[in-house]
Amino acid sequence: ALSTSISMVVMKATTLRRILNWYPPFIGAGVRVKELSPDFRHAVTEMHLTWWNRNYVSTHFGGSLYTMCDPMYMLMLLNILGNDFIVWDKAASIEYLRPGRSTVTAEFRVPDELVQSLQAMEPNEKRIFHFQVEVKDTNDEVVARVTKTEHVNRKPLRAKL
Repeated sequence: ALSTSISMVVMKATTLRRILNWYPPFIGAGVRVKELSPDFRHAVTEMHLTWWNRNYVSTHFGGSLYTMCDPMYMLMLLNILGNDFIVWDKAASIEYLRPGRSTVTAEFRVPDELVQSLQAMEPNEKRIFHFQVEVKDTNDEVVARVTKTEHVNRKPLRAKL
């Protein structure tokens, strides 16, 4: 019989951080995961301004600013919640507020209250969450604001054989 359930590998934060730092879209954009807490509730990404991620007017390319934020909340939630949950990116938007002319960072947090709420979900229950992250330059000025919409579904209970 074929299984239609989606399962993922839950791994140590240090392992995931290393994998992401070798992830081709991150390498191509010059993105580094600088921090990923052991409990996956906090992460920081960083991107230096280089010749391969500059746009025509010598500021950070907008796609690279988005890339540094794209997978983080989904990966954090998957590893926090484990294999009893399905987490998918549902939507995203980015608002460019000022030109990025220096190294930029993005900081991601998953609050304890949210984790407790998600862990209390009933089987087959689905929820949608919106996360906002600010991309800041070296002067702590907000360059861009990214909103990620995440779909979280608790898998149905399986009968034990």
